[in-house]
Amino acid sequence: MNEVKTPILEMQGITKRFPGVLANDHVDLELYPGEVLALLGENGAGKSTLMNVLVGLYRPDEGEIYVRGKRAEIHSPKDAAALGIGMVHQNFMLVKTMTVAENIILGMSDLPFVPSMETVGKRITEISKRYNLQVDPNAYIWQLSVGEQQRVEILKLVYRGAEILILDEPTAVLTPQESHELAGVLKVMTDEGKSAIFITHKMEEVMEFSDWVRVLQHGKLVAVRRTQDTSPQELARLMVGREVLFRLDKAACTPTETILELQDVHADDDKGLPALRGLSLTIHGGEIVGIAGVAGNGQRQLSEVVTGLRRVTGGQVFIRRKDMTNQNPLSVIKAGVSHIPADRIGMGAVGNMAVSENLVMKGYREAPIVINGVLRPNRILEFAHKMIEMFRIATPTPQTRIKFLSGGNIQKAILAREIDACDGLLVAVYPSRGLDVGATESVRRMLLAQREEGMGVLLISEDLEELLTIADRIAVMFEGQIMGVVASDDADVETLGLMMAGVKREDLAVEIEDAVSTSTASS
Repeated sequence: MNEVKTPILEMQGITKRFPGVLANDHVDLELYPGEVLALLGENGAGKSTLMNVLVGLYRPDEGEIYVRGKRAEIHSPKDAAALGIGMVHQNFMLVKTMTVAENIILGMSDLPFVPSMETVGKRITEISKRYNLQVDPNAYIWQLSVGEQQRVEILKLVYRGAEILILDEPTAVLTPQESHELAGVLKVMTDEGKSAIFITHKMEEVMEFSDWVRVLQHGKLVAVRRTQDTSPQELARLMVGREVLFRLDKAACTPTETILELQDVHADDDKGLPALRGLSLTIHGGEIVGIAGVAGNGQRQLSEVVTGLRRVTGGQVFIRRKDMTNQNPLSVIKAGVSHIPADRIGMGAVGNMAVSENLVMKGYREAPIVINGVLRPNRILEFAHKMIEMFRIATPTPQTRIKFLSGGNIQKAILAREIDACDGLLVAVYPSRGLDVGATESVRRMLLAQREEGMGVLLISEDLEELLTIADRIAVMFEGQIMGVVASDDADVETLGLMMAGVKREDLAVEIEDAVSTSTASS
């Protein structure tokens, strides 16, 4: 019973202000040994800010922190680490020009002056195999997919033996199987008396992973629930203040002209190794084609080939039947292609530029934003105000630097820009990653609206529930190849999971047929 336990962590009256924003308003939090606390709230509710205070990235304006009953002065992540507190951030804290092993040991003070990287690599390999978080210790971070970089962040904490684990959307780019495996990692840790705070927007993970739930709204703590005494519907309502539809109705698919056609496409990854191997795919106007697969199986390279960011080594890319093979990104944009990238900070937005400036990045070459080669600031602001209102982007002003927005609102700004500019094909890579349930519902409605307007949508996602909800067809990738394409109405998680593991659809059909024949014969 929690009444007789001593909290391993207490945060009392934490308040944090930014210019024009009260991010945390006298928030209280308790965490007990061997338990997992889920921290919920809409994008911008103050969850990440509260955790950044705990790990020493921000100093609170008011409030106190106690660790193991003693008041803690946490001025830096180093102070937090000394107290056994570690965090997997939503926006990765990795040095891209260093290897996986170098990132994992970076800043550790209990290592020899010249550490044995071979020994470090072996230990990383052992841990990664144990928790099924496979990654090459010698690979450079810039060579890894977003999902693989997430694995490095999780490995970093496991390697350093944190006692209090803070996970900010750690499963956003993991498959359902990998998420369940992470649940196993947390179970092992909590059995050892360690504790975790889990920030997520996935209700099934809240119910599976956590013991307690705390809900933030506009920086304030509005609810505390024991997980076994609540439901996803109640938690979603507490987060956004209204009922949330977890399943969306969509009209029947009425495909029109061919928007995108890939013919036997081959491409290499950043290491020069084959990433796409004879991939063929067709997308029509008025349909959403989903791409399923475990991170690192060529999804990123597929999106980059389509958007002109990566050259193909073989095959052809056609947009509206025009050969666009190895055309530059600007030519692809002019052909009507929009791109919502997986890396919203590194590629999707310019952090030091204003929200308004980020919103016009696709339209600054044309009227009314530019007249006679001169940018019109008043027109930029008019456009920004319209986009902010239409897409409900929470920002103090259009002139606010976009890096000061929450991750979810940065994603909304990118969506607004790309959807407004789309004129044929929308390439959406993890578009709802890191968004709360209300914003996720909104994003999915936006994608369906693009479909209704006759656009083709290439939706790359590792959230199978998302693909089954809004995609018309689902293509499964494994090691740069398409294992098969299935209509979403005929698909199920088990079948897609087997294809994600490398079983081709035709082989799967044979296996099922053989199983039915064997069952019939035995009866």
